[in-house]
Amino acid sequence: MALTAGSIVDRLQSAADRPTGVRFVGASVRSAEGSDFVSWGELHDDARAVGAALQARGLVPGDHVAILGPTSRALMTIIQGCWLAGIASMVLPLPMRMASLEAFVESTRGRIQHGDAKLVLIDDMLAEFYAAGPGDPPIEPMANVMPRKSGGSGNPSGERLEIPANDPERLVILQYTSGSTSEPKGVMIPDRVLTANIDASCAAAELGPDEVMVSWLPLYHDMGLVGFLSIPMTNGCQLVQAAPQDFMAHPGNWMQWISDHRGTATAGPNFSWVLATRALKRMKDLDLSQLTLALSGAEPVDPSAVEAFVEAAAPFGFKPGSIFPAFGMAEVAIGGAFPPRHRGLVTDAVDREVLERDRVAKPVEITADTEPDTVRRLPVLGRAVPDLEMRIVNVDTREEVAERHVGELLIRGTSVTPGYYKRPDATAALFADGWLCTGDLAYMLDGELVLCGRIKDVIIVGGRNVFPEDIERAVGGLEGVRAGNVIAFGVEGYKGKETVIVVAEVRTEDPAAVREAIHHRTIGVCGLPPRDVMLVRAGTLPKTSSGKLQRAKCRDMYMNEELELVE
Repeated sequence: MALTAGSIVDRLQSAADRPTGVRFVGASVRSAEGSDFVSWGELHDDARAVGAALQARGLVPGDHVAILGPTSRALMTIIQGCWLAGIASMVLPLPMRMASLEAFVESTRGRIQHGDAKLVLIDDMLAEFYAAGPGDPPIEPMANVMPRKSGGSGNPSGERLEIPANDPERLVILQYTSGSTSEPKGVMIPDRVLTANIDASCAAAELGPDEVMVSWLPLYHDMGLVGFLSIPMTNGCQLVQAAPQDFMAHPGNWMQWISDHRGTATAGPNFSWVLATRALKRMKDLDLSQLTLALSGAEPVDPSAVEAFVEAAAPFGFKPGSIFPAFGMAEVAIGGAFPPRHRGLVTDAVDREVLERDRVAKPVEITADTEPDTVRRLPVLGRAVPDLEMRIVNVDTREEVAERHVGELLIRGTSVTPGYYKRPDATAALFADGWLCTGDLAYMLDGELVLCGRIKDVIIVGGRNVFPEDIERAVGGLEGVRAGNVIAFGVEGYKGKETVIVVAEVRTEDPAAVREAIHHRTIGVCGLPPRDVMLVRAGTLPKTSSGKLQRAKCRDMYMNEELELVE
């Protein structure tokens, strides 16, 4: 892609000259927007008015604004308006379940206050769920800062935006990671980090100027905000934008949007590709031949899920090489390691027991006689994006390890965050000798990254380092278990030895049979029986705002007997 050098503001102004823009699809967004298509130029003009309205309220470069609203033209415009005025945007997660409203309010207030937001802008539909409390900054409707021609009431006296001088260190995004509300962690993304990662991601993914990017990802998550809004909004390629709820209600919509608008690039976490695969089996008359970058990220990539999608999408012209398993994290803005575009899924088959016992990825050849539980197939995620370096170190000695030896992944380079906002303790723990410590277990293979799991989640059973993802995937395929809604973790057992607990959401008329099947499947994966198999109601497992399962929180719920069990 032809990139515009310079700051985020420079890039936004340049992209506004292109005839492309954002096309809103899906019932939730289209009904709210009035017009399906908004050019980047029109959105930029509106954003200038938003920036002026913020400045008229006394906000200055370096301030932070919290934004709470669903995917919409207004949300996108306000994000850009903040950036044009030199103000960092804090896009807040939406409540995932109304049953957790109290936790949502507590978490939201924690982010607003910890992030020193000078103003909270809230969508009218969410106003009843969040009211100003002690210590909160002023709260206003989002419409108050939107220009009148776009349905707002802002900038009535025609204030002019004063573009601040470029400052590479000024924060553009304050991205809060999922975690406890008592100790929120806001990843600081200054101008120089965001621009560096946009450039690196575009180069590594071979994103061209005629790209059509299709997204339903939430804009409060880094993959949606950076990967699928910041890139098209600063580089001027076409964006087709839907809301997460329109995908979740009908996963086949995603494939239909790609077909209707000849999408070339899209992304989603592993579970979304599973849902899309099921939907494709019921669909007809799609054209997925233009889709050449189908990125799977944000959660561990299951090779079986990828292969199932490729098979289901093939009748619609989808090319197997278009699947794009990748690695990213908020601490590098988004893009960390990408494989070559058009290569498709490549896996490394390794001996599971050697991996777990010796932390060495010993390659094995899969034959018809190979027992599935003895092998682990891991996606090869490509090389570090330009201007990032990666190395693997021994978790205990911190010395660099040889190829195929598992250790902690460390990263350094231009896209790395300077740290967590107002959390010197967490920032100090994040870095070692200038390298960002990811907390991920990984190894290198011919210079490419292979991830194994999270250090904090590993379950040590019988001298083996069991990865909970393996148990969760194996159990998720059982009849009556909701795929993607299984959590495995370890607890201290007899004589201090760790034992396995499996918690699974189920829909079944025979819980006893499902519990027995989970018991035996767990033995097959880790060689030992689980201490407990807990069957819980659908929709009750704890998840982050981006939909990731929360193992630590689930463990706490188990220990405190707070799980909502199936009778």
